[in-house]
Amino acid sequence: MSFNNHSDAAASAGVIGIILGVLFVAFLVALIPMIFYILTLQKALKRCAPENQAMAPGMVWLMLVPLVNLVWHFFVVGNMSKSLNAEFQKRGISEEPEPGKKLGIIMCVLFCCSIIPLLGSLCALAGLICWIMYWLKIAEFSKKITA
Repeated sequence: MSFNNHSDAAASAGVIGIILGVLFVAFLVALIPMIFYILTLQKALKRCAPENQAMAPGMVWLMLVPLVNLVWHFFVVGNMSKSLNAEFQKRGISEEPEPGKKLGIIMCVLFCCSIIPLLGSLCALAGLICWIMYWLKIAEFSKKITA
């Protein structure tokens, strides 16, 4: 009898180890695009003149803090919009008044709603799509600054 209990415990430990390993790999896979996203935001802010930066470029890295990022992302989107708008005005580049803000806020709201049971999966998918669109939009704005 004790042999059977020992093998059950070993099997359970093995399954838990596999689950933790898969979760760790999933975390790393999700972390890599997030780092490149943050680098894009940081680069866009750095390309703005210091007097036009509504936030220090390094502050975007706070988005790596779990749960804090849900709230901090709103601040990043707002400050990114202010910074880009000021830089575009300074350079005489014609662009929308609050560059990327509408899409960024929609993305943030969708990510916040993704924690709601049942509705969360749909919001997470829509948020992911908006995240990619916002990322591309900020990269495009960043290129306009250097042109």
